[in-house]
Amino acid sequence: MTDTAAEPRLTSLAHGGGCGCKLAPSVLREILSEMPVGGGHADLIVDAATSDDAAVYRVSDEAAVAATTDFFMPIVDDPYDFGRIAATNAISDLYAMGAAPIFALALVGMPIGQLSTGTIRKILAGGRDVAEAAGAPIAGGHSIDSTEPIYGLVALGLVHPDHILMNSGARDGDVLILGKPLGIGIFSAALKKGLLPEADYRAMIDSTTRLNTPGAALAGMAGVHAVTDVTGFGLLGHLSEMCRGSGLAATVAADSVPVFEGARRLASDGVRTGASGRNWESIAGMVDAPGLDAPARDLLCDPQTSGGLLVACDPAQAAKVKALFNEHGHENAAVIGRMQAGSPAIAVR
Repeated sequence: MTDTAAEPRLTSLAHGGGCGCKLAPSVLREILSEMPVGGGHADLIVDAATSDDAAVYRVSDEAAVAATTDFFMPIVDDPYDFGRIAATNAISDLYAMGAAPIFALALVGMPIGQLSTGTIRKILAGGRDVAEAAGAPIAGGHSIDSTEPIYGLVALGLVHPDHILMNSGARDGDVLILGKPLGIGIFSAALKKGLLPEADYRAMIDSTTRLNTPGAALAGMAGVHAVTDVTGFGLLGHLSEMCRGSGLAATVAADSVPVFEGARRLASDGVRTGASGRNWESIAGMVDAPGLDAPARDLLCDPQTSGGLLVACDPAQAAKVKALFNEHGHENAAVIGRMQAGSPAIAVR
């Protein structure tokens, strides 16, 4: 097929979009409940035990390789932007570990016969341009003919073994800093329904294609204890992983959480994703949120595609961490809560 004018919208070919395609956290935990983790290899520093963002393997006293993979169906209809978003999202997992990207492999599944080769080339070009901007050239990959369009990366990076950032190192008293506003899932749902204003679409593209480069700069910074990126499980879902991994509770100040104003308006109008409900069901038992209405709950559980970094750091370092985010173009970074002693749980106030 070569006639792009006759092609369907990318989002019409997918049953879900972006990180909203993820399996629900509770379903994933059940599937993996009897799977062995790691195998006890001494040089495998980070495995799947704490649901971290990437695996990390020590290759020397001075270097470790961080490896991750991420792929999904289209969140937007523009093929070049789809490729950019998917690549930014995949590379984010490296930044969340404090790693500097070095190269990547492409994962490509396309409905040949429904999408033209020209459209597929644009998707790959978007991914290539982001990967090269991150210093991680795409060196190869694998492709299949699939019923839905799928694109993503296997991404690899380097980090010093002593400077690895994990989601399980938070300490009692740490403040929580979120690097990007919430609402990408709601924007995507509105886009599929033809309800997304152009200004909100541009805000969505700007956020989802903004690399989480502060992560590599956070590695080794004194007082930074835990980092993850907020993606398909929503803010509360990924914070719950930080709580479980660190053996701590957390309090979130709902009014301090950065949210796209357009997403807040759409949520109030009833726009939501199916994934936000699944995310809530998976963590509702550990969340105390009196007075939280449905739109606010949907935003806190909204599946983020290429979302922001969530950092737990010493309060004395909070200003320095926020300044670092600002230097990298993440002007919306905000302190949203605190970690404290207690059984893993989240209080939303």
